[in-house]
Amino acid sequence: MKRSKRYEEEPQETPEVQEEQQTEETPAEEAQPAEETIDVKALEEKAAKADEYLAMAQRVQADFDNFRRRNESVRADSFQDGQRQVATAFLAVLDNLERALAAAGTSENDALRVGVEMTLKQMQEAYQRLGVTVIDRLGEKFDPNIENAVMQGSPEEGEPGTVCAVLQKGYMMGNAVIRYAMVKVVPD
Repeated sequence: MKRSKRYEEEPQETPEVQEEQQTEETPAEEAQPAEETIDVKALEEKAAKADEYLAMAQRVQADFDNFRRRNESVRADSFQDGQRQVATAFLAVLDNLERALAAAGTSENDALRVGVEMTLKQMQEAYQRLGVTVIDRLGEKFDPNIENAVMQGSPEEGEPGTVCAVLQKGYMMGNAVIRYAMVKVVPD
């Protein structure tokens, strides 16, 4: 068997040669402080960039929190608007139940009258749970913010500027008018 010459000719390093190589590398380690200043500068730049990203993330978080609060407010307002629309839509039904009760009062059919009374009572309780209140201002000073004056009364019907008759009931839900009262007002 023949061995290749390349393996045979390679010199084996002795421990003395290895020590010399290590001592030759030592001057390169002494030059390392210059590299450390570069690393410190790079580290400072990276820290500044990290601070910038942190500030950006905090702004995004604050924007999202504001968006969430605004969205909750809009959702709550939309829900209340929906309740007002439904309550307004059923006011005609409430008016008709009151008219039916007035007509049933003259009827000989007590079962009809009792049925209409019970239905009207349920409707009024439902409105009460929703926070709907009647605008009852008979005999009080006319308020154009919650009433529409559709007729003028005579001076004998009351004090000038007061409501002398309610032609159609008005309703409020919370602080919002869902239907203005139609009233007759004594002129000033």
